[in-house]
Amino acid sequence: MRAPPVPEAHVQHRGSPRRLPLVPALAAALLAAACGPGEEPPGRSAEAQHAAPDRAAALAAPPEALPAPDAGADAEGEPAAAREALRPGRGDRLASIAMRTFVHAAPERRAARLGYLRAGAIVERAAAPSGHDGCPGGWYAVHPRGFVCVGRGASLDLEHDVVAATPAGPRRGEPYPYRYVVSRKPPPHLYVHLPSAAEQRRVEGRTRGQALPGWTRRDEALLGAPDPITPFFASGRALPKPFGAAEKLRFPAHRGRAKADSAFGLISTFEWTGRRFGLTTELDLIPIERTSAVAPTAMRGVEVKTEGTPAFVMHHGVRTLKPDASGELKPDGWAPHRSGWVLTGKTAAGGAYAETDAGVWVPASTLRVARLGRDLWGHAARGRKWIDISIELQMLVAYEGERPVFATLVSTGRGELGDPATTSATVQGTFFVREKHVTATMDGDDLSETSVDLRDVPYVQYFHNSYALHGVYWHDVFGKVRSSGCVNLAPPDAAWLFEWTDPPVPEGWHAAFNDKGGTLIYIHA
Repeated sequence: MRAPPVPEAHVQHRGSPRRLPLVPALAAALLAAACGPGEEPPGRSAEAQHAAPDRAAALAAPPEALPAPDAGADAEGEPAAAREALRPGRGDRLASIAMRTFVHAAPERRAARLGYLRAGAIVERAAAPSGHDGCPGGWYAVHPRGFVCVGRGASLDLEHDVVAATPAGPRRGEPYPYRYVVSRKPPPHLYVHLPSAAEQRRVEGRTRGQALPGWTRRDEALLGAPDPITPFFASGRALPKPFGAAEKLRFPAHRGRAKADSAFGLISTFEWTGRRFGLTTELDLIPIERTSAVAPTAMRGVEVKTEGTPAFVMHHGVRTLKPDASGELKPDGWAPHRSGWVLTGKTAAGGAYAETDAGVWVPASTLRVARLGRDLWGHAARGRKWIDISIELQMLVAYEGERPVFATLVSTGRGELGDPATTSATVQGTFFVREKHVTATMDGDDLSETSVDLRDVPYVQYFHNSYALHGVYWHDVFGKVRSSGCVNLAPPDAAWLFEWTDPPVPEGWHAAFNDKGGTLIYIHA
């Protein structure tokens, strides 16, 4: 075991960003996908940030932390009204019109970034700006803290085209914040509006009434019913591009094809001209039958609500047993593969069976049992949250103080216990969650002439360089090594951890940063 932190100079960023029915070539490509983005992770670049002046820091605080206005400052109470106008809470709102609208700690460009909003998000703001330093449109305090510059990234116009074209945001807290699809070959075209039948024939060579592939019926079931067409799409207007979204080509009806081996999170899907189209988070429309819908995983971690040790069934076809009136264990039901249980510590038949807190017994030989962690930093003694990850067990256990509260199977780096500087091993040591993104795009390593483009990876928590805990929708082998260095989680487990760890991400925000560090993560053999 290596408890001390790994020195920064000795670590290179690596990673991987669930199993789904993929075409063979794409499945092989995704095997080698990298966790860390090819560029700096979205929102990262807090280096060389300056401490905010005291006044600005006070303004960045939640409204309840600000001093009460002096209602008697003068006869008309103008100073009190002016101060109230600088606080959110009066019903005024602003909209994000960029892929990342940064929230700063103070009303100035060089102030530390606290997080960001995503295009289409609407948050509460102050009635009046707190300044114009480097921002002609003005810096507005937003709820629950921080300041946003109105301009390319944000607008006071809640009917802005980017807002009108974004019918919904991510379904935060659900296992999959968007509906996910992976491109087939050739990849889909990126339409700029719902295309007419004539435009589809011109762009794709489709003929009217052409039959859709059989697999679309399966995808229809996975994606659910299409959404109603909103007034924006019914109008036929071209989709805007949020500031920061890529747009290399532009034709009258489309923006070329998607990148080969792409995966997308879809905000909405629409039925149109006898076809189904999906709206991506970068505001492109793609024909669904040119993609494969992601099938959700059955993997779920286990919440530990009683005293005991978490464990997982690693075999198929395992029977549970229950004592009859005479106390003899009799078959009772089934323990699904990778199901989580909490063991009470009692055994039977010479240790062959282990009792669970559900009142049933499970064959001990089928179980992978957690090794409960030790308090190496005083976190447990102080009742604080921390996470223990064992590479050998491929298991994560979350603690509140000395008590385990959640456990799940993970997939760490294919390099296993190797050197992360020279292999795809997961870095070992003690770290802290520093960035949390509801979703983030991750680029794969170069694979011959192509690379994997993994968009909207769910519930990403960076803890060291580009290493992160995050959900995956492209494989379903949790409990085995698989990634290029990151800690892969089933999306339901990633969603649970995302809401449990610090720093919290405020409602309506897409990400939050904390350079001082949030929840502790200890990764070891």
